[in-house]
Amino acid sequence: MPVASPANYKHILARTLFGFSALDYEKAMGYGSLESLVDQAILAPIPLPAPPNAWVSLTPAQAQQDSGDAGRWYTELSQWWNKRMYTQGLNMQEKIVLFLHSHFACERDKVNYPQYMYQQNQLFRKFAFGNFKQLVKEISIDPTMLIYLDGNNSRGSAPNENYGRELLELFTIGIGNYSENDVKQAAKALSGYQVRGLTVTYDPARSYTNASLTILGKTAKFNVNTLVDLIFEQKQTAEFICRKIYQNFVYYKADEVFVKKMADVFRANNYELKPLFRFLLLSDEFYKPTILASRIKNPQELMIGALKVLQIPAPDWANVDALSRMLQMQLFQPPDVAGWPGQREWISSTTYSHRGGFTDSLLSGKRYNGANVTGKINALAYARSFSTSEKAVAFVNQLIDLFILFPISDAKRSFLLETMLDGTIAANWSTNTAQADVRILRLLKAMMRMPEFQLN
Repeated sequence: MPVASPANYKHILARTLFGFSALDYEKAMGYGSLESLVDQAILAPIPLPAPPNAWVSLTPAQAQQDSGDAGRWYTELSQWWNKRMYTQGLNMQEKIVLFLHSHFACERDKVNYPQYMYQQNQLFRKFAFGNFKQLVKEISIDPTMLIYLDGNNSRGSAPNENYGRELLELFTIGIGNYSENDVKQAAKALSGYQVRGLTVTYDPARSYTNASLTILGKTAKFNVNTLVDLIFEQKQTAEFICRKIYQNFVYYKADEVFVKKMADVFRANNYELKPLFRFLLLSDEFYKPTILASRIKNPQELMIGALKVLQIPAPDWANVDALSRMLQMQLFQPPDVAGWPGQREWISSTTYSHRGGFTDSLLSGKRYNGANVTGKINALAYARSFSTSEKAVAFVNQLIDLFILFPISDAKRSFLLETMLDGTIAANWSTNTAQADVRILRLLKAMMRMPEFQLN
């Protein structure tokens, strides 16, 4: 069992949540062990949330596009999900939902109606701790996926191969483990499903009803369920999925020996995600020194995490939504069917500047374009929420250890201390002195502008 050290508690919170506050950290430590934290909080079952609004039940219609309602509803849906990430407590559900959204990527530009995307988002939430194989069966006939990868227009006599290809290439078994003929045959087995309103129906007249098919070396009369069952009988499937989970939650370069151990656990538990994540989160591999603070935060981790660590009581969700586009992670709009590539792709000369612009806005109350931002931090109230607030060195070190998970040098710690003191000596520091709030803001800005703040 991994050591229950402060660094390990912060690491597990950083990887399973969208950042954390000082209060979150204290609550996590209160569980007494990493095992209790995982079992009683991080992987604890929680109910599905209420929908963002009544429009989720409205039958999609062209008038919703023409009036602009669909676009406004997409904005509302994105902000609803951002709030979920912000208020998730110590539970990992939303982090897994985002992973699944990228894994089974669908783009809102093609799926014009947010009702469908909402349904898929809730489907991911339903299976976040559930059975991955069953999720693949359900996503195969999910309205969003049928529209996005053209299954909605597929006929058994001339099947569209898009979903069959991505099912094998990106969603389950991976390149090199299937043939082109497997794609063509799988497309036939997947045909016949039609989106009708908010539901899906099976039309035998549009399906492939002829002779048996040969897929992955097996000849039989396949349907969606038996096809997915066959795919999961292949050893490579568990390894492919576990590799993606490792790359997303541990490190972008997978340790193939450990991936095989994960796959063994996955298969032994009939492809249930909860036992797999429990094994991962309580493994020594997850807490190796080389793994700590080795990932570049994705934009959601950066933005929601900044809101959390600053304890912003009423975030400006329009600001978050606008910056998500500029940071190249607009919710419900991954770049393509492969999802967000992540890691080094998150940082460029443009996005790095906008990352700093977002964190600055939480301190200044102004966006990059000069527009006002609601929910600006109260610097003095924030500082005084820490027991060390009147002791300059201890206060700065406590903030550094909360904000920055990558070890920084003594020289950088001294620089941050001097940034806050602004010419005075540590012995004279007090939150009651003139300009104390300005100095605190200057310290927070400097910390969140550091490259190390981009890592978790």
